[in-house]
Amino acid sequence: MILPSMSKNGGILAAFALLTTGAVTLVQLATADQIALQEQKKLMNTLSQVLPSTRYDNQLYLDCTIVSAEALGTLAPHTIYRARKAGENIALLVQSTAPDGYSGKIEILSAIYRDGTVAGVRVLNHKETPGLGDKVEPEKSDWIHSFVDQQLLLTDDSRWAVKKDGGQFDQFTGATITPRAVVNSVKSANTYVQTHFDALFAKRNQCDGSQS
Repeated sequence: MILPSMSKNGGILAAFALLTTGAVTLVQLATADQIALQEQKKLMNTLSQVLPSTRYDNQLYLDCTIVSAEALGTLAPHTIYRARKAGENIALLVQSTAPDGYSGKIEILSAIYRDGTVAGVRVLNHKETPGLGDKVEPEKSDWIHSFVDQQLLLTDDSRWAVKKDGGQFDQFTGATITPRAVVNSVKSANTYVQTHFDALFAKRNQCDGSQS
């Protein structure tokens, strides 16, 4: 009596699992295009926040290269989007990581012109302290906009530091570590861009979907 009952219940559970898995798979397939479209819109919105649309005429999200470089904070792959206009190389939009935030890594996107002038910066992800370190978000303060139109010289540019360290960027009251980490990360990414500007434009496109 026990074995037939266990077999019956096992069969019911297996059938339920198959039906559930099938339903989840169907939902994923049905919504995959919509999810991809939303992700694309989110990416385009973020890219447009750091570089004015008047400065390029290509589809940024379809033109990128992926690199691993210590200058970008970690050796993990970082995506670099390429802005072009009328066939001219205009700017690079660089993802970088500040490994030394107060509460961990800070992910950053910076748009940088050939001469080291910054078009814009956004923090993509962080775990900094609410009310203190989260002032790197444009919704919390204007601090992140202080990078706009600032130029980094390739030589050691002492202006690229928080004021507490003798530089030109404000620190936050009670929170110096976070802005210091962001400034250092953008500075390092900027140096990398200036050093490899043409080489990064010459690398194969890894965002057009034709190559893995």
